[in-house]
Amino acid sequence: MNKKLKYIVIFTSIIIAVNFISSKIYKRFDLTADKRYTLSQSATNIIKDINAPIVVDIFLKGTDFPSEFKRLQQETKQLLEEFIAVNNNIIFNFIDPLEDDATRERNIEQLIQRGLTPMQLYVEESGKATQGIIFPWALASYNEQTEIIPLVKNKIGASQQELVSSSVQHLEYAFADGFSKLTKPKKHKIAVLKGNKQLKDIYIADFIKKIGTYYFIAPFTLDSVLTNPQKTLANLKTFDLIISAKPTEAFTEAEKLVLDQYTMNGGKSLWLIDAVSIDKDSLYNDQGKNYAIARDLNLTDFFFKYGVRINPTIVSTLYSAPITLAIGSGSESQFEHLKWPYSPLANSNNNHPIVNNLNLVKFDFANPIDTLKNNIKKTILLETAQLSKLEGTPREINLNIVTKEQDPTLFNKGNQTLAVLLEGQFNSVYTNRIKPFNLKNEKNKSNHTKMIVVADGDIIKNDVHKNLPQELGFDRWTGQMYGNKEFLLNAVNYLLDDNGLINIRTKEIAVAFLNQQKITAEKTKWQFINILLPLVVLSIFGFAFNYFLKKKYAL
Repeated sequence: MNKKLKYIVIFTSIIIAVNFISSKIYKRFDLTADKRYTLSQSATNIIKDINAPIVVDIFLKGTDFPSEFKRLQQETKQLLEEFIAVNNNIIFNFIDPLEDDATRERNIEQLIQRGLTPMQLYVEESGKATQGIIFPWALASYNEQTEIIPLVKNKIGASQQELVSSSVQHLEYAFADGFSKLTKPKKHKIAVLKGNKQLKDIYIADFIKKIGTYYFIAPFTLDSVLTNPQKTLANLKTFDLIISAKPTEAFTEAEKLVLDQYTMNGGKSLWLIDAVSIDKDSLYNDQGKNYAIARDLNLTDFFFKYGVRINPTIVSTLYSAPITLAIGSGSESQFEHLKWPYSPLANSNNNHPIVNNLNLVKFDFANPIDTLKNNIKKTILLETAQLSKLEGTPREINLNIVTKEQDPTLFNKGNQTLAVLLEGQFNSVYTNRIKPFNLKNEKNKSNHTKMIVVADGDIIKNDVHKNLPQELGFDRWTGQMYGNKEFLLNAVNYLLDDNGLINIRTKEIAVAFLNQQKITAEKTKWQFINILLPLVVLSIFGFAFNYFLKKKYAL
């Protein structure tokens, strides 16, 4: 008896000890192959020290969701639970703004006014197709500030399944980015170069507004180089990044030297350059034509030394965005979307953080970039489709081209590079050269730094309607949303190493979906297998059991 009591005491003690230890130690295990339920270190660092509540209201809720969006809803919930496991100051609620018919219209209007645009849904169930709307957005609130978080990642031409798959992959970045903007103070400074006839403020307003939520922004002119180059360079070095958006006036040697020494001192830069002078707006005249000529910005040797060359030719491709023109005359004229080879749609074949899971980026009269051999690491970020050709300058560009059938055999130049990332220690453009002036502490080799060169200034240009800037990348004629703003934002984030946020974008998550067509076609078969077949098997078993039981014990 004492031996049994001893075992009971030992067993009880072990149970108590295990419970005590488990109450003190908390550990989660992610056994998925793609580690979908493990937050990136960058996301963890953003929220781990938050000591006040972040309340997240998610409007992705409803009764008539298709299965794909129910999956997105579930993935959103699970991701936020992972955030809570790191910091329990995060609180989330799912809200259905369309649940109450009495307040439905008012809720829709209020959400739209806050910038939460609804999304049209295509729902197919039991072979029947219906349409509905959802609000794939979340609002995160922290210390009286609110940030809008998008839950759907739009991609041109994507099916609902592809859309949701892309969105699931984007979720962690979307929430980490939103939490970062709420909780992390701005620290980096960006200079937007002026003085070389860059794009006017109204044409870059949307993108500047966007990056203004992350960084301090200020205009910067190089005019003072003539009188005090040393001070101009000192002032420029206080900025972490410079952006030059479509300069149209040549840079002087003095300005180039200041920009070169800025790079030598570790400054980052984003260059949006047009090597050919032609604008789509210039074609909308009585003749419907204009001439494209090479534009000399006096930067050829500048970029050549760093490892790239922008060629003064125009990229034409069959895979491009349409142009919208009024066809007809008077009251009978109608707007039509016509093929336009001079607006290439570009993407990337690599999974670099800047371009991973990125929508197509729209260019206008882009130029090809050659990469040259030197010690700089070069990554091609964006390139055209295979069916491309190059058109030399000067040449006439005429809107009549939309009426002509293009010969695919002429588009035989393959992929053309439109955007390149340069990383490494740059050599000065002015090494062993006569300089326009002398600078103190001049450097011939840079610290490790980064630069992005894009061969089109219009990539940052937003439309202007009724004297108001429109959203960058949105075509109000076709309703398409291109990836221009996201690409440029990712580029800036990467150049500035912003909280490692950009690295979250490389995370790959595989999302499996049911085949709705197959479900509809085989619905009866699987209902029989899952409902009737078990009952049939159970009946046969019961009959056989009773039969053998009676036979065995029969008198």
